[in-house]
Amino acid sequence: MTLRPIIIHPDPRLKKHCEPVADLDDSIRKLADDMLATMYEAPGVGLAAPQVGVLKRVFVMDCSKDKDAAPAPMVMINPEVRWTSEETNVYEEGCLSIPDQYAEVTRPKEVRMRWLGLDGQTHEEQFDGLWATCAQHENDHLDGKLFIDYLGPLKRQMITRKMEKLKRERARAAKSADIL
Repeated sequence: MTLRPIIIHPDPRLKKHCEPVADLDDSIRKLADDMLATMYEAPGVGLAAPQVGVLKRVFVMDCSKDKDAAPAPMVMINPEVRWTSEETNVYEEGCLSIPDQYAEVTRPKEVRMRWLGLDGQTHEEQFDGLWATCAQHENDHLDGKLFIDYLGPLKRQMITRKMEKLKRERARAAKSADIL
C-alpha cells in the first residue's frame, strides 16, 4: 500500500466527471488499497478517486466510529444512487480536499446504492445516518461536485480563498524545505 497525496481545492480535477471503471484489474485493486490507507492515515471516513488524482468512478468509506469496533472498509466501484428518502438529515460535513473547513449540508437521510465490489460482484445496500451522508458526499466527488457547492456563494468563496491561501503556504514551506 502506498499513501497518495490528497488534492486540495481548488483544483480542476476535483470538478471533473469521472469515467466508469471498465475492467476490475490489479490497478483498480491497488488504487482501492492505497485509497483506504490514505483515508485512514488522513484520518477521514471517505475518499474518492479524484481526490488522489485518478478520474475513475471509485470511492472508499468507513464510517464505523466506535473505537472498539473493527474497521468496516467499503470499496465502491461504479456506484449508482438507486433511491433516496424524502426525509433529510443535516450533518456538519468536511472534506479531506478542503482541510479544516466544515459546514452543515442537508441531504437525504437514507440512500440505496448499487456498486461493483472488489470481488467482481454487484452489491446493493441501503445506508442511513453518517453512512448515507458519506456515500452521497463521495458519490458527488465522482460527478465533480464538492460539499461547498451546497453552500451559499459567500461562504463558498470564503472557504475557497482559505484553501488558496493554504496551498500558497504549503508551496512556500515546500520550497523552503528544498532550500534547506
